[in-house]
Amino acid sequence: MTETPRQFDDKFREAFRDLILWRRDVRRFRRDPIDAGLMHSLLELASHAPSVGHCQPWRFVLVESADRRDAIRSSFVRSNADALESYHGEQRAHYARLKLEGLENAPVHVAVFADEAAEEGSGLGRRTMPETLRYSVVAAIQTLWLAARAEGLGLGWVSILEPDAVHRALDVPSTWTLVAYLCLGWPVEEHLDPELDRHRWQQRLDVERMIFKR
Repeated sequence: MTETPRQFDDKFREAFRDLILWRRDVRRFRRDPIDAGLMHSLLELASHAPSVGHCQPWRFVLVESADRRDAIRSSFVRSNADALESYHGEQRAHYARLKLEGLENAPVHVAVFADEAAEEGSGLGRRTMPETLRYSVVAAIQTLWLAARAEGLGLGWVSILEPDAVHRALDVPSTWTLVAYLCLGWPVEEHLDPELDRHRWQQRLDVERMIFKR
């Protein structure tokens, strides 16, 4: 049976553009909990992201243990201190003032892994570009990000971590590769401009600088 394609009108397209523009990397959260049903719905929606060979390699680990969360925070503290040492002068002082994670207050922590041993899809599309497996996981993360924003939730991607330390803390299979550690919660504040732009770390580039023709 052929299904009738869904039609998206101008009002929807305008709202979708707003959703993309208002998506932010959130670091400041309220501690109010997220309903477990809503969280499951978001992860289910994220699992409809495209994936190479339809292998669906994303593995979502909800980090609920206080001890495991403490291990993640310790990894951030070490990694952030190392990162600070790579900057000098005013840029070093600037970096030290930035808030780069929301680990303390975010009610939900999700570690997202790529299952490098995923047999689904029978390797289709991965033989010449095996990295597309991890790219597929990133597509699921972006889908989750937009879905969370549509519900009024904020999401923050914490990349200043030691992948091996996270792997050990969460006791996941050796074939899983960490792609992202995410914090989710209700944001304390809303901003249209990215925080790193607002705090003058890096301004948004003009799209013309990123388009090339050959």
